Amino acid sequence: MSSDLDTVFAALADPTRRAILAMLLEDDMAVTDVAEPFEMSLAAISKHLMILTKAGLISQEKRGRVKWCKLEPDALRSASVWMQGFGQFEPVNLDAFERFLESQLPLTDDT
Repeated sequence: MSSDLDTVFAALADPTRRAILAMLLEDDMAVTDVAEPFEMSLAAISKHLMILTKAGLISQEKRGRVKWCKLEPDALRSASVWMQGFGQFEPVNLDAFERFLESQLPLTDDT
């Protein structure tokens, strides 16, 4: 379990990956749509997505020619259980997690 937790926390340590998770809270997204708001190459975004996938935080599936990303909220369960062991953290509430991500990573409206 320790290596799984290490993988989850390492994935959550990067602000780009946290922003991706915040975007996926809304709905599944195509990889190209995930990449759109970031000023980095599609290859760089793909590396971030692979790290999130290996951590179990998202899943990816090919639908036709398009690769889609989906949030896997249960992946945070082990991290939540671990944090609860300290007695000062409550179980991860996805609504609260979304609010936290939005407060840390305000979305910009570039329209």
